[in-house]
Amino acid sequence: MPPSLGPVRLIGVDGHAGSGKSTFAGRLAAALGGAPVLHLDDVATHEELFGWQERLRDQVLEPLAAGRAAHWTPYDWVERRFGAPRLLEPAPVLLVEGVGAGRRALRPHLARLLWLETAREESWGRGRNRDGRELSDFWDGWERAELAHFSGDPSRPFADTLVRQSGTGYEWTSGAPATPGAHRFVTERHGLPPA
Repeated sequence: MPPSLGPVRLIGVDGHAGSGKSTFAGRLAAALGGAPVLHLDDVATHEELFGWQERLRDQVLEPLAAGRAAHWTPYDWVERRFGAPRLLEPAPVLLVEGVGAGRRALRPHLARLLWLETAREESWGRGRNRDGRELSDFWDGWERAELAHFSGDPSRPFADTLVRQSGTGYEWTSGAPATPGAHRFVTERHGLPPA
């Protein structure tokens, strides 16, 4: 596929919180020979669960589009502040994963959009179990914020590929393109090991 952001092929990995995006993106990055992964959890903040698009544009998208290294500051969820800047060199493929990776503002920069096809309730249940009871209040607020985000700016209808975790790895199905009549249904099994 051709580059989509300067010299970079930006691949979005989106889905509900707790759907397995980080695990999948890590396995896909390894299968691609160590492609870098940018986690949107490092870009979002407590105050801006979904209001991070300008920071991502300024710190990451614009430099990479110009063929320059990006310098971005990850957010520390425990300390509630931004940490030391990190360097992200332009790479042939860069994965950006997190809820909202396929949002309207990012889609023009994506070479492909993958959607982790896990039911919302199952995903949120996984997330709550992973994070424990002490983050129950956070999850209550997160669920409302995620519902509002996807109501106004859905990603799944624009996904090129739907990814389902199976007992033997992942199944990939072509997504439903935004243009009518262009849908082609193809399912493949890929050898990425299950989470």
